[in-house]
Amino acid sequence: MANRHLVAIGGRDAGISAALRARELEPGVDVTVVVADAYPNFSICGIPYHLSGDVPDWRDLAHRTVADLQATGMRLALDTRAERIDVAEQRVLLTSAGGQQSWLSYDELVVGTGAVPTRSRIGGFTGPDALGPADGVHVLHTMGDTFALAGDLAQQPETALIVGAGYVGLEMAEALTARGITVTQVQRGPQVLSTLDEPLGALVRDELTAHGVEVVTGTTITAIARARASTGGRVTVTGRRDGTPFTRTVDVVLVVVGVRPDTDLLVSAGAVTGAGGAVVVDEAMRTGLPHVYAAGDCVTTHHRLLGVTYLPLGTTAHKQGKVAGTNAVGGSARFTGSVGTQVVKVFDLVAARTGLRHDEAARAGFHPATTQTTADDHKAYYPGAHRIAIRVTGDTRDSRLLGAQLVGRRGSEIAKRVDTYATALYAGMTVPDLDALDLSYTPPLGSPWDAVQMAGHAWTREHHQPAPQPAGALVTT
Repeated sequence: MANRHLVAIGGRDAGISAALRARELEPGVDVTVVVADAYPNFSICGIPYHLSGDVPDWRDLAHRTVADLQATGMRLALDTRAERIDVAEQRVLLTSAGGQQSWLSYDELVVGTGAVPTRSRIGGFTGPDALGPADGVHVLHTMGDTFALAGDLAQQPETALIVGAGYVGLEMAEALTARGITVTQVQRGPQVLSTLDEPLGALVRDELTAHGVEVVTGTTITAIARARASTGGRVTVTGRRDGTPFTRTVDVVLVVVGVRPDTDLLVSAGAVTGAGGAVVVDEAMRTGLPHVYAAGDCVTTHHRLLGVTYLPLGTTAHKQGKVAGTNAVGGSARFTGSVGTQVVKVFDLVAARTGLRHDEAARAGFHPATTQTTADDHKAYYPGAHRIAIRVTGDTRDSRLLGAQLVGRRGSEIAKRVDTYATALYAGMTVPDLDALDLSYTPPLGSPWDAVQMAGHAWTREHHQPAPQPAGALVTT
């Protein structure tokens, strides 16, 4: 594919992964990456840890510097927005930071425009007169958002309210608390971290409360306004809590209630949308438009248990970008699917999940059963052992593993253990099959039967029906 031109739109996980893979496979291909800001290949997942002070220099959030990327042979069009795709002529209309417009031709195009923060229906937060960073009201999705919030935090606010208690909301509750700010966390639903079942979500809530975070669930925020001078804060947040009025006046408000796919560019070019409003792609990351691939948070995802869905995750974006970059230079790669593995640190607690929760599995047509148990993270006689709460979900028809959730102390290898379940899910294993896994063991780090397997034993005892033995067979125990 020498002397041909690949254009990647988007400087985050998917776009950069596609560009790197294309250059790796075909060093002769010309690659241009169109980046809407000046910060390509930055770890957006690391933003809370910069704002907490754990990562003092924001530059350290870059997976690779601009110089590193350019050293691979790719060109970077920074501070440049892609406005329109002309599919027939195979070109993209670009607008530079100075407002100049130009057309960039391509032979193959990879679109990784990602997602944008959900602007929930909160009065004063949307529309031409919406409050913003200058008023102490923030979202958190880009490096620009990061700098705006960091500037506000430099003024040493005393109080903050976070709307949303998902992964980013929880990480930011910890980050702001670490800066000495009194935090109120508001969640519309009945529990924090709704990706976990309630018994484990309650453990996360207890951890927040233990560190001084006021957790307010069952509350819908309806308006954000500038505070009156007499109220002692910059912003007043109002809403309804279980049918009664809710009001807080604080210095800083952060709204993190999820994202939606950024599809305008592709849709205007004729792409079709599906689950979650994301652009439909096949396993090769083709959009159906000639010579146009797409990957990351703007596209649908193949889930190995659910089929086609929308599940924006950085790990998935990296994989899909690699597939798109491979195929854009003539390869035949396929995205083989996600199982939705996620993990988050909340103060001294770690929560993780993979696969399906019980209710998700039931809606998908499985016959789920779920067992919750606790197991030590390592042998109890070795100092420092902690209990891990684990919920395992399997199908009662064939004992197939459907999902797992874990909550435990930091240092209890929660991420390692959820990855074990994720690998088993990918392989289509049953819950009893976990017994056969040859997992590592030493008393300071584990047990002869790992916590992963002990949780599987609990599920198997309760829900697995052994195959009937033929008459006269010798049964051993």
